[in-house]
Amino acid sequence: MKIAIAADHAGYDLKEKLKQSFASIDWLDLGTHSEESVDYPAYGFAMGQAITDGRARLGIVICGSGIGISIAANRYAAVRAALCANATMARLSRQHNDANVLALGSRIIGLDVARDCVGAFLDTPFEGGRHQRRADMLATPER
Repeated sequence: MKIAIAADHAGYDLKEKLKQSFASIDWLDLGTHSEESVDYPAYGFAMGQAITDGRARLGIVICGSGIGISIAANRYAAVRAALCANATMARLSRQHNDANVLALGSRIIGLDVARDCVGAFLDTPFEGGRHQRRADMLATPER
């Protein structure tokens, strides 16, 4: 399964370390490719487009706080990006919300917690059942 990953300059180092830690994953690296300053929305939008186009079913986005890049990714209707600060949040984001993008803050959590989050996110299926109706509501909000 191809997993997309994207980060701005603040998340670049964590992105690279996560790719190494999960070397068996077929990564679709959407950038950035250095610590040179870039604009996080571009990488959140790249993730949104990759999920929308079906180039990846799941993704990980990283910026300093995780907030900005998750907002950018969530601008795409196909994306349900969840900002997580621990493995429990990552597990529940998949299990209850059918999140398809994990957002991490490189200045908020360390490498070990990030690894735990990624592992929980990738290993947890959507539970469906009573959560399906709510996930459906997220896909088609009433206006």
